[in-house]
Amino acid sequence: PFKPSQTNVSGRSHVSFQEVQSRILHNHLAMCKQDGRAVYIDGELRVVSVSIDGETLVPSFELLYELPKPIESPATDSPQREYPSASFSDTSTLFVCDGYGYLYVFHISSGPAELLGQFELSIPPSCGSSKSSVPFRIHQAVQATPQTVTVILSSKHYPADDVLPADPSQIRSKGSPAEFDIWAGEFALPLTPSQAQPASLQIAWHRRGTDVPLYTIFDDVRKAFLFVGSSIYRAITVTPPTTYEPSVDELAPIPHSGENLDITMGDSRPPKPPPYSWTQTSDSLTVALPLPSSTPTENIKVTFSPRTLTVLVHTDSSTPSLSVPLPHYALQPLWDLVHPSTSLWTFDRAAEHTFGLLTLHLDKAHDGTRWPQLFSPNAPDADVPETLDPSELYAIREALEKYTAALSDGPDLGQGMPSLADGEMDAEVDAGVGRAVCLSWVRADGAVPSWADGTPVQLLSTPFPGGGAASGPSLVVKHSLDGLVYALDAGAGPDDPPRWTHASTFCVLAFVLASKRDTRFTHHVSSKAVFAFESGSQDLGGNVYIYRGAPAREKWAKQAVLKIGGGSAGSLLGVGAVRTSAGKTVMLCLCEGELIVLHDVL
Repeated sequence: PFKPSQTNVSGRSHVSFQEVQSRILHNHLAMCKQDGRAVYIDGELRVVSVSIDGETLVPSFELLYELPKPIESPATDSPQREYPSASFSDTSTLFVCDGYGYLYVFHISSGPAELLGQFELSIPPSCGSSKSSVPFRIHQAVQATPQTVTVILSSKHYPADDVLPADPSQIRSKGSPAEFDIWAGEFALPLTPSQAQPASLQIAWHRRGTDVPLYTIFDDVRKAFLFVGSSIYRAITVTPPTTYEPSVDELAPIPHSGENLDITMGDSRPPKPPPYSWTQTSDSLTVALPLPSSTPTENIKVTFSPRTLTVLVHTDSSTPSLSVPLPHYALQPLWDLVHPSTSLWTFDRAAEHTFGLLTLHLDKAHDGTRWPQLFSPNAPDADVPETLDPSELYAIREALEKYTAALSDGPDLGQGMPSLADGEMDAEVDAGVGRAVCLSWVRADGAVPSWADGTPVQLLSTPFPGGGAASGPSLVVKHSLDGLVYALDAGAGPDDPPRWTHASTFCVLAFVLASKRDTRFTHHVSSKAVFAFESGSQDLGGNVYIYRGAPAREKWAKQAVLKIGGGSAGSLLGVGAVRTSAGKTVMLCLCEGELIVLHDVL
């Protein structure tokens, strides 16, 4: 009866790319780590509690409170509202943001929740905002000191000098990048009902960055907050780093391997083609070498042996003088074995051209073996790359003619992807996997620790929300094709710098995540498993892909795919882990029309 919704964009105000990305990754389910309770706000702004029976694993729903719905006039120039959000500071205290700019504090026991206070964010003039109050979302509520609870909020920054057109569709240029404020609201303990409704939030400290934090955690030993996001979160008194965009005259091409642009760009002649061009199939190789068209066939000597290749061309007075040397390979060792009896050569003289084409057809001794190069590594001319397609071999004649004639429009040969790897090599498919993030540390009092450096990493996964999978802060970062699990060591005190220890590796995790195009959440449970959740907003999808870690010296690990969303369930909106009273860990998946409980998946 309490259905959540992800429809909250009004369309009357501009939404930046960072806001869209933050909304996609927003977790609508708030978990209490202490007692396993979950809370979400449905489409009618009703605060709903979810509890799981420890024996039957059947969820039960309870209405805690119904938030008032603000009335907005169509003519009102109001900022874009946020998704409702919530966070527990302990088992009996819940902080809820309605997405319109109000924060509610509730005391929870049995039955409906007791409202302790309603607050709004009053932005001081020193922040340079054109708005006196803006919508915000809550990231974390934690008892940072014995006397106070700190609530981490984020909101979009609206600069005082940023004047937008009345019609958002008229926004064409990207202008200055969007910025977001991080607020630390402070509440004194014990929490008592507030008389003023609404009251102004007491702001302990304030930071600003160019993106919304992806993950936040409070280190109780170091007494500092960790913000993981695509931006460094700085004090507003600190000047942001300037970005530089080069002009057209400053742009330069990226050279290929072995290419010298200083020579090539200053020389009008086309680059010299390779001495030969080659390609392969699963059972054969084809090698093309350029020869003058006037070369007599009797001057060509080709000898095949299982391990070597000999190609010699005798010259006489009839051979024209060319700037390209003739092939000369005497007992050149091959990379692998061939069958001499079934190997052959042909010469396409092509008299209308300056060059003919000597083509060698080598029969592999080991079918299915891919040759990385034609000759053995220490042999001359062994570093010629394989060509893309056999049809390209015949372009060598034209390339050589253009080279000798000093023309500049010849095609490059010996370049491109090997033919056997065409459609198989995915070395770049994982290039866009993960998200470049920085680690920002802020102490509970707002100071920046001396050891905070903001080192960027390529993030693949964050810990599973909730207490059911709690094992300490950890991150899965990308390293080549793998996902490395780094766990934060327990500090000895507030001045102890954070140390991240490599705990385990999820082999080829970046590669397998690259094939998931509709991924909404990616979370891990220590070194046990990584969960990749699809949003289920498309006709197909709505699955969760579970990648379990492989034990040491094991080559295999069990994986699983489960259907959780899509269809009548609707899009996936939130996830969380719960440890039941029976000691079992279950995963809650909140969809638009259903709540799915996953059990026995670890």
